[in-house]
Amino acid sequence: MNKEQKSRLENLLEKVANVLDYKICSVNLQTNQNPIVIKIIIKKTNGDDISLDDCALFNTPASEEIENSNLLKCSYVLEISSQGVSDELTSERDFKTFKGFPVNVELNQKNSKIKFLNGLLYEKSKDYLAINIKGKIKKIPFNEVLKISLCTLKD
Repeated sequence: MNKEQKSRLENLLEKVANVLDYKICSVNLQTNQNPIVIKIIIKKTNGDDISLDDCALFNTPASEEIENSNLLKCSYVLEISSQGVSDELTSERDFKTFKGFPVNVELNQKNSKIKFLNGLLYEKSKDYLAINIKGKIKKIPFNEVLKISLCTLKD
């Protein structure tokens, strides 16, 4: 499939997505597979989570449009999925959902040797972030926090 055909395929899929209030994040063609694999990542335009039902709802009209377009003259597998969960915690919902999970906190303390802290997410208030580091609660003022990401803890 050449670039023009891929572009036409992406435009076709975006039209289907718009009707269903989804947005196409990416279209990946794996032409080295037999049959070809078309991986489409979607998200909702309102920011809500994508469910398995959403993927199934998008699958049928997307398949029909691909078939009707005659862009592909071979068999293919269509995979619809969501972006998944971001490692970076930003929303209130993220902090509630991942309470107790291991996090990496990147600090903006320019004069300190400590640039990162790892621990379990304990609490978030409007003024500080609290993490559990080996059983001790450390409160970090938000003005010292650059980024909070999920991670795996190492002893």
